[in-house]
Amino acid sequence: MSADDRPMGGDRGGYRGRDRDDRPSGPQTVKSRLRAKARKKARKQRKRGFVRRKVCRFCADSTLIVDYRDPKNLRIFITETGKMIPRRISGNCARHQRPLATAIKRARQLALLPTSINYL
Repeated sequence: MSADDRPMGGDRGGYRGRDRDDRPSGPQTVKSRLRAKARKKARKQRKRGFVRRKVCRFCADSTLIVDYRDPKNLRIFITETGKMIPRRISGNCARHQRPLATAIKRARQLALLPTSINYL
């Protein structure tokens, strides 16, 4: 293999000897393809109608309190693998999600809640 046959260092993807203008249009890298896919998905979701807003359970029901000694209520906010459910999924407001996270951590310390899947 002579020096003329070897590809140049920065040249990739079979575009040797061609200009950049000859490349096909559209996303090239994996990251840009994923970004384009996400944009397309977002456009589709915007076209859909009304999506119901999630409501914080603690704001809606004033009798419900965040307490680490009540594992039955805290289990609602952890997955089957023992992870905390994020605010955007559970629908909690920031004001209640912070003490909820603290209560879950305290309940784990006292072994009222599982720390991982091994204990479920």
